Amino acid sequence: MKFDHAQEHRDDGMVLIQTNLDDMNPEHSPYITDRLLEEGANDVYWIPIIMKKGRPGLMLNVLADQERLAAMEAVIFEETTTLGLRYMPVSCHRLGRSFDQVRTPWGPITVKAGYREGKLVHFAPEHGECAEAARAHGVPIKQVYEHVRALYLHKAEG
Repeated sequence: MKFDHAQEHRDDGMVLIQTNLDDMNPEHSPYITDRLLEEGANDVYWIPIIMKKGRPGLMLNVLADQERLAAMEAVIFEETTTLGLRYMPVSCHRLGRSFDQVRTPWGPITVKAGYREGKLVHFAPEHGECAEAARAHGVPIKQVYEHVRALYLHKAEG
């Protein structure tokens, strides 16, 4: 079942796929992350771990809809050195979301907002857009980010 992400909802039928890797070049991680996201993963993250015999390694975690499992397996087995995967069924509670533009002295910047039971509970400027504005106008990114937050908060309260 597909959901309108503007509405708060629970996604059942999700799977968390994990594998530990201690013999793979970690420089491949961003490429593998991109491939998994392109194939429909909802989230991909890596955790540094210490494996048996004190070897440093990475734990790959992939959150995907059960329907995308075969595609996730294909990427993981093709692109990593793993010989096996762990699967955990999960449900995800997702806040309702909106994407709003804020007009700033550096141009429009998108703000992603999260709503629980119809109430605004979180919002954040899109980092990439803040970074572009900061570079283009020679200002610190923290100044852009905080200015956008202040403008959005004023707009939301007004």
